[in-house]
Amino acid sequence: MEPTFSNVINIEDGTAPSEVIRTRIGVMTHLAPKGVLSSEDELQPLQHAVEVCLNQWETQIVIDLTAVPLLHSRALETLLDLQERLAKMGGWLKVSNVNPLIREILTLTGLVESIALVEVDRDQEQTIKQSFVQRNVRLGDLLVEKGLLNAEKVSEAIIQQKKSGIRLGQIVIDKGWVSEKALLEVLSEQLSIPYANLRPGLYDPEIVKLLDPDVSKRLKMLPLFRLHNALFLATSDPQAVPSFGEVEERTSLRVRPVLARKEDIVRTQHEAHSGNGFDAQMLEGMDDDLELVENNLPEDYAAIDDLAACSPVINMVNSIIQRAVHDKASDIHIEPSQKKSRVRYRIDGLLYEVMTPRLDLHPALISRLKVMANLDIAERRLPQDGRIQVHTQGRPIDLRFSSLPGLYGEKVVLRVLDKNQAILNVSKLGMYDHNLDTFKNLLDQSYGLILVTGPTGSGKTTTLYSAINYLNSIEKNIVTIEDPVEYQLDIVNQNPVKENIGLSFAKMLKHVLRQDPDVVMVGEIRERETAEIAVQAALTGHLVLSTLHTNDSVGAVTRMIDMGVEPYLLSSALIGVVAQRLVRGICPACKTDFLANPELITRYGWQEHEKVRLSKGRGCPECYDSGYRGRMGVHEIVETDNELQRLIISNPSREKLAEFMSEKKVKTLLDDGLDRVLERKTTIEEISRVVNG
Repeated sequence: MEPTFSNVINIEDGTAPSEVIRTRIGVMTHLAPKGVLSSEDELQPLQHAVEVCLNQWETQIVIDLTAVPLLHSRALETLLDLQERLAKMGGWLKVSNVNPLIREILTLTGLVESIALVEVDRDQEQTIKQSFVQRNVRLGDLLVEKGLLNAEKVSEAIIQQKKSGIRLGQIVIDKGWVSEKALLEVLSEQLSIPYANLRPGLYDPEIVKLLDPDVSKRLKMLPLFRLHNALFLATSDPQAVPSFGEVEERTSLRVRPVLARKEDIVRTQHEAHSGNGFDAQMLEGMDDDLELVENNLPEDYAAIDDLAACSPVINMVNSIIQRAVHDKASDIHIEPSQKKSRVRYRIDGLLYEVMTPRLDLHPALISRLKVMANLDIAERRLPQDGRIQVHTQGRPIDLRFSSLPGLYGEKVVLRVLDKNQAILNVSKLGMYDHNLDTFKNLLDQSYGLILVTGPTGSGKTTTLYSAINYLNSIEKNIVTIEDPVEYQLDIVNQNPVKENIGLSFAKMLKHVLRQDPDVVMVGEIRERETAEIAVQAALTGHLVLSTLHTNDSVGAVTRMIDMGVEPYLLSSALIGVVAQRLVRGICPACKTDFLANPELITRYGWQEHEKVRLSKGRGCPECYDSGYRGRMGVHEIVETDNELQRLIISNPSREKLAEFMSEKKVKTLLDDGLDRVLERKTTIEEISRVVNG
């Protein structure tokens, strides 16, 4: 018989803060809440709906979790309490349409023992209960039964166990016979302890805080959920009784172990304690705060986006972008491997892993990003480049999209361009006063070539943008040639290079010089033609700014000559070179001072100081345990004078140029960096890594 629907009520009568659909189907009542169920406020609509049911003596209740992506501890306790109330009234509670994450939460907390999961298959309803039954079988026998080891290896491991006292499980892992995951799954079956594949959402952020981060890291254990007086604790060692006792003493809760890989526990600890994890916000739909702009999708792509509007993949992509903006990441790497996908952020120049989505989600993540970038989602064999513009956290963010096919799928890198974080003021580049005065003096020249040098990621483009912003005025015609345009500036005429149609730096520069420019910025000098045109432009009354990939300031001279620029032309055109690097600053949250040892003082010539006090970071959640947070520039500026002009004409060697630097007592990158070490802004190790590396 077909079910009849009656008494369909929206619980939004003013007493509940949001909507819960209440539906009667025969003798059963279905309640359908929405959103993450964690706090009292979020649970209030459901609790109100339940009270309505109980007041009307409706004691057979099914809670439909279709629109609920995640449950936290408070919601689990509410479900358990409701089940007990209904049982006393002769009724029952079931939950239906649970996603895999909620299913795993209900399983590891044991709620499936008392609350049934309802699976709907066409017109048939199945009630599923899962239970753990401890098997009185030895671990070695179970490993053989599962086909993970043969009897000979088990015997060998048992002999070693008797000699060394090391547990059998650890021995087979150390020998590489069985993976930790496989062993824990077998132990789960043997000991009747649930096994969890730790990932975002499989822990309650509030419950994690019950155990001090230092204690959690020392014990390599992580609180996951609380169910009244029971604490579900992730551990890789189910027999760590002393550690369980310590946790019980600290939390006043009874420990219920949950098996998890040690690597997963450590990674999740970092995510949970640093605030950089992807928690309920990702699953709940943070896309309310992220709006895609300037996205003129073709009709087919728009249809795909509409169909996927409720997909968790969209929420995941939005959350990845939002977290990157929040953590001030410069790049987002989304890359597949053989067994998992990986999301990494480049923060302060180094990459940190922040998330490992399931491998089967990777193609969907890439397709979503391609749709946002208005690219061909069907093309997976060729690299693609694009641009995404979003509005989040109250400001516009540009993302440069780049995909590259690899062995296990496409890797995508998103360059995050946040104008709010960009330094567009020369006075805020962090230069010392003498360097800043020299740099401004160069920019105040009416013509000439200024080069900014350094490796990739050393902040050259930022310095150029700051220089353009310093020069920008209504009286000047400023033209830029960029690949691509990173930040949009008022009044400035910005032009992207388009190599695919033959519009290169050199060709664009030729046409720009016919536009009556006062200042020309060339994103990068890569080859002879661009170098020669830039020099000619500087000689004919234009101020030309550009970048080169060289290690120091005078290296720009030899690089330009090597490209084919005549030394006599370069000597007349070049007015100055800025070499720079970006070094990480010491994290203020974990900064600690110490006295430099005599060896350091002698090595760096600090003997004039009686005591040299330096600083370093211990490492804390705010700095990803690195001891560093934020970056600053170190600079080396050479202004072309008559002596340097004569030297350039002679086509000098690197040694001759180095002698010139020494005679002129120009402050080098190393000197500039050591001054910042003495100011306790960074460390010797960081300067050595960046400047000498």
